[in-house]
Amino acid sequence: MVPPLRPVPVALMLLVLVGLNHKTAPVEVREKVAFDAEQLPAALADLTGPGGAHEALIVSTCNRTEVYCVVAARSPVDPANWLTRWHQQADLHEHLYHFEGDAAVQHAFEVASGLDSMVIGESQILGQLKDAYRTAQDCGTAGALLNRLFQSTFSVAKRVRTETHIGANAVSVASAAVGLARQIFSNLERHTALLVGAGETIALTARHLQAHGLRNMIIANRTLSRAEALAAEFNASAITLDALPHHLAQADIVISSTASPVPVITLKDTQAALVARKRKPIFMVDIAVPRDIEPEIGQLEDVYLYSLDDLQQSISDNLQARHGAADQARLLIAEEVQRFHISLRGQDAVPAIRALRAAAEVRRLQTLDQARRLMASGKTPEEALEYLASTLTSRLIHVPTQTLREAGEHGDAALVEAARRLFGLIRS
Repeated sequence: MVPPLRPVPVALMLLVLVGLNHKTAPVEVREKVAFDAEQLPAALADLTGPGGAHEALIVSTCNRTEVYCVVAARSPVDPANWLTRWHQQADLHEHLYHFEGDAAVQHAFEVASGLDSMVIGESQILGQLKDAYRTAQDCGTAGALLNRLFQSTFSVAKRVRTETHIGANAVSVASAAVGLARQIFSNLERHTALLVGAGETIALTARHLQAHGLRNMIIANRTLSRAEALAAEFNASAITLDALPHHLAQADIVISSTASPVPVITLKDTQAALVARKRKPIFMVDIAVPRDIEPEIGQLEDVYLYSLDDLQQSISDNLQARHGAADQARLLIAEEVQRFHISLRGQDAVPAIRALRAAAEVRRLQTLDQARRLMASGKTPEEALEYLASTLTSRLIHVPTQTLREAGEHGDAALVEAARRLFGLIRS
């Protein structure tokens, strides 16, 4: 844990961002500079140690590592050098990008909004940014500027999601498959899904189905223990592939993705299942290569069978729509960057405003107390009010008047003009 951060005027500080992602570095480089959760507190403490950054935050995912720093405007602190030293990777510089000031703010907004992701519009990165921000807060390395930046970042991401369609269309195989299922069945809650396989795609499919209300799932896999492990996450049943024919009739939705060299769902078994279901339709998606579901099944009257090629067309169309939404999002973000820049500059005036108000309050209370004592000594309310008004006015304008007189004597026309603007004075 680092000591509490002391406030520093924004004008004296610089926001610096250094990082790499899936666009600038291959996976073998990205994995060398990834931070696990246990490393982050020590890394943040080192980065903000003596002579280091004033504030710091680290984002680390499978697709990116980014270091956000707040440093003195003329500081020798270089987050790129720190990153190479921490991971002992001397050849990182060719993969790194470097942003400062408004460019760093824009990048943060774009990342949170899904514009810089491998799949445009994906929302997972927003949760990862929130985790990174929470860690920096817990470690005491997120101060006034980073707090303001990331609160604005989350707000901008929400605005992008609300005002554009950047996340509206399915662009992964799993989400596209579930999207098709929702077109067939308006309410997934009343249906049962049979998911064949236990890999990443099936796990993601299960999450999408659950998110859309489906509660009844059966996980089938060649290795029962893997099926059981995945089923436990979704309160589902687990079976082996050998048991598929006995459970096919229970399924309204079948989504299959295994590495089997031959189909695991046959025409014969499907025909038997349809008889048992009294011709109640089955929705099937085969996202395996080679195929898991015999193609002839698609000819059955009560089966809606979709292949990987069908999904890819849907994904391609949706990606085009997301690219259009991304253009809208970038215009929105440019507006928000400007707004953040203006609000940040205004923060330097806050301490002065507070001090001015506090000084005025002291004078108000002093003068009010004196006016009350005048009334207690026998003065009329009119006399007390006159004293209160004239004395308070004199006390409030004493220092500005004296400073302006000295400015005039020294020919400081800039200060005189600033005073006119500050107090709203009209030239005589």
